[in-house]
Amino acid sequence: MALVQCDYFSETLGMSTSMTVILPQKTVSQIGMEGAGGAGKHPVLYLLHGLSDDNTIWLRRSSIERYASPLGLAVVMPNLHKSFYTNMEQGDRYWTFLTEELPVVARSFFPLSAEREQNFVAGLSMGGYGAFKWAMNYPDRFAAAASLSGALDMHEHREQLQPDNGLYVPVMKAFGERPIKGTIDDLLWMAEQTDKHTGPKPLLYQACGTEDFLYKDNLSFRDACLQTNLQLTYSEELGASHDWGYWDRKIKDVLDWLPLK
Repeated sequence: MALVQCDYFSETLGMSTSMTVILPQKTVSQIGMEGAGGAGKHPVLYLLHGLSDDNTIWLRRSSIERYASPLGLAVVMPNLHKSFYTNMEQGDRYWTFLTEELPVVARSFFPLSAEREQNFVAGLSMGGYGAFKWAMNYPDRFAAAASLSGALDMHEHREQLQPDNGLYVPVMKAFGERPIKGTIDDLLWMAEQTDKHTGPKPLLYQACGTEDFLYKDNLSFRDACLQTNLQLTYSEELGASHDWGYWDRKIKDVLDWLPLK
């Protein structure tokens, strides 16, 4: 695998930002690695970080590079700070940046496929929310999306937060008092809208531990999906919580699940 740390100026955000990219590389000389990579443009997984992290976290806390190496899969990990993958009430237009600018910039820098069948998105916690939000709002762009321990019911989540909770300030900076229910920020509602989409719909993979503080969010989203015809693969692990040991195991499962050609 080839590893690239890319710093560039975002026209949407009006400032410099960064992404970390893993590119496929055919190799037989990297000890303990099986490298695969074909000619032409690579299938790509956009891999999103959680609230306290950045574009480097997946490399530092998981074995994503080793897991992706034999698949010929590029992995793009952008930095979206504490944005909740939205155009913030007190902050920048990260949703616009993610959905309109990032893929164009990434494809201009690297040989990444623009075909729907070769584009995937996944994330953990806040990034799990971002992954499902992106794929369900743009079902024509993604063949599959995965959420690990995602914050999947932001309306209810915000309603339950108290000012002394550490999540209160970043959630309010992202969403403020604006309505979430029945908008693109509401994944339960988006599941219904995506189900009504006349074109192709992304496959969904959802995983959460039973001891995770976001377990209730995940049950709510799962139950909403069960009321639709969306193809959801649901996995929960007894006793697992919000930690990297769990996410490292599950991202490998996600890669095995992806409909890679």
